[in-house]
Amino acid sequence: MTALTANAAPSRWTNNRAALRFMRHRLALLGLAMIIFLTLACVVGPHLLPYDSLYIDLRARFAPPLTGHHFLGTDPLGRDLAARLLMAGRISLLVGFFAMVLSTLIGTLVGVIAGYRGGWIGASLMRMVDGFLAFPSIFLVLALAAALKPSPIMITVVIAATSWMEVARIVEAEVRSLREREFVQAGRMLGLSGTHIMFREILPNAMGPIIVASTLTVARAILMEAYISFLGYGIQPPLPSWGNMLNGAQQYLGSAPWLAIIPGAAITIAVTSFNFIGDGLRDALDVRDDHI
Repeated sequence: MTALTANAAPSRWTNNRAALRFMRHRLALLGLAMIIFLTLACVVGPHLLPYDSLYIDLRARFAPPLTGHHFLGTDPLGRDLAARLLMAGRISLLVGFFAMVLSTLIGTLVGVIAGYRGGWIGASLMRMVDGFLAFPSIFLVLALAAALKPSPIMITVVIAATSWMEVARIVEAEVRSLREREFVQAGRMLGLSGTHIMFREILPNAMGPIIVASTLTVARAILMEAYISFLGYGIQPPLPSWGNMLNGAQQYLGSAPWLAIIPGAAITIAVTSFNFIGDGLRDALDVRDDHI
């Protein structure tokens, strides 16, 4: 029996209270509904459209939205904008999700070790985090993206490599506040190893801030991918992403504004929705708030 077993029932009660708080956060529910809708549209939508994202119809160049079979219009090559938008959504959402997973894993590992070990180990790790944070992340992202061959995997790794520091600081502060709690002392008295205590006892109790930080990291990763692709260092055509769709639309803002408005709206909806979810989770998981 671990130190957490005795707290199983209170933990379930706390989880139920958190779920109720989240369900009462209207903006968080709206954000969750929008993300589910976007995900389903990007997964299923391309199979329901009459054109794929690479089909070129020069006779339909610059067709405005709601023209014929082109629900959202076409681009300068006559490619269906709805098909490209949904395929680009697959890329952008996958990059955001996997960048979040990688950055959360790295940040959590560094934060747990630094927070629990303390001393020169914790100080060294956190000074490394401060060093990364002191360097503007956007310049680091652009430098790495320019030096490496652009691909979705490379962009994901680059974004993750520049996004884990915030997670590490949050986790380190949370672990430092938990390491002297009674259940940790009980684990030490039972002879549990430091690794067991860190990852089986402390980490589950620090999941609230990690979940919130992860949700906000997805939004940041989507925005970062769009930014570097817009500048030409990210996902390269003909593979679509919301960022390179904006890049290709900038010279047609006057004659075909929908080419920029539509992917820009998709980025705004996705980023705002993840931020709403993050706000809802932060309020729901705030243990200081005891009322429902």
